[in-house]
Amino acid sequence: MAKARNPKRKTPAPSTPNWPVLGLALIGMALTAYLSVLAWLGGGGAILCGPESGCDVIQQSRWSQVMGLPLAFWGFLLYGLMAGLAWRGTQRLKDWRRLWTLALIALAISLYLTVIGLWQLSAVCLWCLASLAIIGAIFTLLTVKRPTQAPGTSWTNWLLNRGVVAVLVVGALHFYYNYDALLSTPPDDRLTSLAQHLDETGARYFGASWCAACQQQNALFGDAKEHLPYIECTPHGRHGGMALECSRADIRNFPTWIIDGERHIGVLQPRELARHSGFDWDE
Repeated sequence: MAKARNPKRKTPAPSTPNWPVLGLALIGMALTAYLSVLAWLGGGGAILCGPESGCDVIQQSRWSQVMGLPLAFWGFLLYGLMAGLAWRGTQRLKDWRRLWTLALIALAISLYLTVIGLWQLSAVCLWCLASLAIIGAIFTLLTVKRPTQAPGTSWTNWLLNRGVVAVLVVGALHFYYNYDALLSTPPDDRLTSLAQHLDETGARYFGASWCAACQQQNALFGDAKEHLPYIECTPHGRHGGMALECSRADIRNFPTWIIDGERHIGVLQPRELARHSGFDWDE
């Protein structure tokens, strides 16, 4: 009696790399690697970015790092992950889903940081815009050339579900950058007294809202910064012209302190400010 033959299992067709997405991801890796090296070497000297340019302002701001590492390095890792997924190919639905979701999250983060640069720093970084364009192109390619099994009539629900994930990631990033303000603690009495003393003795603190060093100066005082004799030198934004009081004082760098007629440029520790103004810090 003849034995029944076992039916042969169909082997899935081999998946080929998504070459357009892979190429864009590799370009993104090269771009972010270049910016990461610059950040580790001091943050200056990027091509097309001169001193006090938008790139320089953003590079020196608190939004340029995450967990002590340059933001560009995290971008490099993200591009690397997308490149790896693109190498595996996107013919299979689960592979496409992973890469598309990752591209959506990357696009949301890039858009968030671009808006932050415009809103908080009045600055635009050409390299950041280039990265945004690369991520946008990757996301568009994946959306247009999706597998036949990918969401069709239910595309809206799919986008909303994955959009929630992207919003949560951006929300976590926003909380990270603003946790000091969101979880503010009562001001230190000594810092409050020092800030009030500086104001009462005629000291002046000239700064700008987009100035990274000014943000560092304010952070040293915590909530007590509200009592500092602060003067905003660019009330209409980074390119809106200098305030009259700052022009009269010939302010050219931020932050600049004028205490008892003496000019001090740069971030000063509270103890230094106490010494310059005659405040008894140790009492």
